[in-house]
Amino acid sequence: MAVHMRPGQALRLWHDVALAQVLDDEPDLSVRQMTVLVTVYLEPQPHTVRALAAKLGVTKPVITRALDTMGRHGLVRRKRDPKDRRNVLVQRTVNGALFLERLGDLIIAKAEALPP
Repeated sequence: MAVHMRPGQALRLWHDVALAQVLDDEPDLSVRQMTVLVTVYLEPQPHTVRALAAKLGVTKPVITRALDTMGRHGLVRRKRDPKDRRNVLVQRTVNGALFLERLGDLIIAKAEALPP
């Protein structure tokens, strides 16, 4: 399904979603943290710190810091790869799935409320 928007509408949508997130009780994630989280949930598993860092073009410590924050909120969890103990697997959680489902619902609601 194609969505057709003018740049001003797209910016309004982004603003309205971001503002709603700031005003609610959900975790306040940075754009980088949100990108990591959505990647973990939308792309096929397994996810490793190393692979996420390569995909986002950042260092492993950058991903580790993002995962630390998301882990404190229960949005993801980390586990050593039993096949290769050097790798850290990033796993989904129920809380993370619910967080992103609510975010998806928020985006839809804000998009539907945009003026023509």
